[in-house]
Amino acid sequence: MKQNKVLSILILAIVVFGFWSFVKPKQDKTDFSERAKIALREVGNQLLLANKDSVSLILPILKIDDFKYQISFEKPLSFEPNTLVEIIKTVFDKTNFHKNYRVEVIEISSKEVAYSYEINVEEEQTIIPCAGRFLPENKYQIEVKFLGLKTSSNYMWLFYIFIPLILGILYRKFYSDKKTLETQEIVPENGTHLGIFQFFPEQNKLVKKAIEINLSKKECELLEIFVANPNKIIKREELTKKVWEDNGVFVGRSLDTYISKLRKILKEDENIKLINVHGVGYKLEIKK
Repeated sequence: MKQNKVLSILILAIVVFGFWSFVKPKQDKTDFSERAKIALREVGNQLLLANKDSVSLILPILKIDDFKYQISFEKPLSFEPNTLVEIIKTVFDKTNFHKNYRVEVIEISSKEVAYSYEINVEEEQTIIPCAGRFLPENKYQIEVKFLGLKTSSNYMWLFYIFIPLILGILYRKFYSDKKTLETQEIVPENGTHLGIFQFFPEQNKLVKKAIEINLSKKECELLEIFVANPNKIIKREELTKKVWEDNGVFVGRSLDTYISKLRKILKEDENIKLINVHGVGYKLEIKK
């Protein structure tokens, strides 16, 4: 029962985690896109203000690829590249936004890259070319690509579907196998039925249903004699001779001690009794 409960909780936890992992990337991706557009609109605004332009419009920020966005302007403009570098850095630092990105300034008429640079938290990967010359007045688009971000596979949903399916199959198999084990009788080739017990002399074991009871060598030897002679009186002399004849000194009380131990074990089954026949020996009485 305890194993069943643990398995059920484990399966539920994995399914819930799978569902959460499947939904969360979408939520994070949407949130990132909205924040990126806000930050880049502010970049465009600051660039226009640097050109002393507080009237012309910043066109809608476009997402042109995964984590790649485009800033467009209503009118032509001219700016010094260092100004763009500083504006973007200031805005991203202020908004605590992503720190790894690549910027390209595209001349719309020719589709040529008029200026580009890359910023990385690892200084050796940061590349900022000489930016002392003003870009002549023209219509430009600024494209910003955020680096080091990964998109979820389009087929990830298959993974999350198969998790509960596979766990469901394992769950059924677990219960099916357990039920089979509980209903099947454990009857090894060398096992002998003894009421609710099964006796395995070669393994020194007495098994009650699915519970194994380890016997000492002497307990096992004595029980083996009784099982071979059910409902028959076995004389004390015969028992001591068969069990102790090759073991040197025998103390009379040893037999009674081992019989007492066996009697306590076997009392679990009311149909089995190890009876003391006064002055003669012992008898394993089995009710049919």
